[in-house]
Amino acid sequence: MLAGAATLVARRQSAAAEIAARATRGLPSPKIKDVKVIATSPAGLRLVVVKVTTDQAGLYGYGCATFTQRADLVVDAVERYLKPFVIGRAADRIEDIWQASYMSSYWRNGPVLNNALSGIDMALWDIKGRQAGLPVYQLLGGKVREAADVYMHAQGPEIPEVIEHARSFIAKGVRHVRVQVGLPGYAAYAARSSKSASAPVQPAKSLHGGPVFEPIPSLRRSVKLLEEARKQLGDEVHLIHDIHERVHPTDMLQWAGAFDQFKLFWLEQPVSPEDIPFLRLLRTRTATPLADGEQYVNPQEWMPIISERLLDYMRFHPSFLGGLTPSWKLSHTCEAFGIRMAWHGPGDLSPVGLACNVGLDLAIPNFGVQEYSALAEATQEVFSGSPTFKDGYLWANEAPGWGIEVNEKAAAKYPFGHGEDAAKKRLNGGWGDIRRRDGTVIKP
Repeated sequence: MLAGAATLVARRQSAAAEIAARATRGLPSPKIKDVKVIATSPAGLRLVVVKVTTDQAGLYGYGCATFTQRADLVVDAVERYLKPFVIGRAADRIEDIWQASYMSSYWRNGPVLNNALSGIDMALWDIKGRQAGLPVYQLLGGKVREAADVYMHAQGPEIPEVIEHARSFIAKGVRHVRVQVGLPGYAAYAARSSKSASAPVQPAKSLHGGPVFEPIPSLRRSVKLLEEARKQLGDEVHLIHDIHERVHPTDMLQWAGAFDQFKLFWLEQPVSPEDIPFLRLLRTRTATPLADGEQYVNPQEWMPIISERLLDYMRFHPSFLGGLTPSWKLSHTCEAFGIRMAWHGPGDLSPVGLACNVGLDLAIPNFGVQEYSALAEATQEVFSGSPTFKDGYLWANEAPGWGIEVNEKAAAKYPFGHGEDAAKKRLNGGWGDIRRRDGTVIKP
């Protein structure tokens, strides 16, 4: 009996020693075996997701590489260039793979190559989380908050419709609302044009047959919208408004102070990336917090802004930066300068990209608010495990990695072009142009 007990103890000690040895050695290093692009358009918006498979059975990961307006180019960049470059490399050497891939094109910092790189980068973080049995935010140091506060988009052709749309979000617990309104006779940003006969400004006949936009009537309409929104929704709601770079910088300098009275959470995209120096002047003209960054892809764009504290909220889009790896670094850089992060979260963000945003939101101390657009049913059919919206917050999936799984059979049901109108199909998912009355092209 004593001999049997001794044998049992010896076996338990041996098993414990083996567990300790595995922990000391760490998990075996997986090798990248294959890279696959999943191109799908379940809600009429072209999404590109990269699946990286390893040589360990059942160990794979997903990354977002979505650049809707040039989706086919990203697919080629991944399949023809990054795939042969990374196959055979150790999947756990994320930083090394990022640096090597980034430098390998010689010319860099463009949205196509950055998104292609993001697909690989996010997938490797997903793999590392799955391998460790932890959600990605745990790999970044763990939670500093329980969930991510969101803002949603209230819009409509007329001001009363925008107010009602905002109320529908507030009723669901949303505390931050972006408001945008149409302008009769014009192609207003993010809202349908009104056909009201009593337009505040009757536009002169345009010299072309396409959509028309004029900045000064739009600014006047914005001020009226915000005046009514603040009056009807009260002071507790955090209002956001987006100029979307459609106004000339000198006009923005003249009008910026008109927004101060509404105590906005932020005024977004007051100038374009080409006009960044105007931000220095704009800072002297308004006390309203400023947000921008969703179009930035090059460090030369954002580093002066951060170091000079020219913005209050950075709206970076992680896949356009190159993935989680540079986004995490940038969030810490912004933290040192008192700038908060508000990752770009438009309707054409894949659920994998949304999971990356939320993972960052939970782990960084300088989080501001997360843009959120509800996922369509068809999108949820393709992607399961997305972050959950509840009480005005996004809650992370606590499964390892991003917690996302992709139904590739469902994805194949929605090829590029699905749900697009004829004009968008003709442009392969790209955007058309918008012009002033005289035919001058304006920024989108």
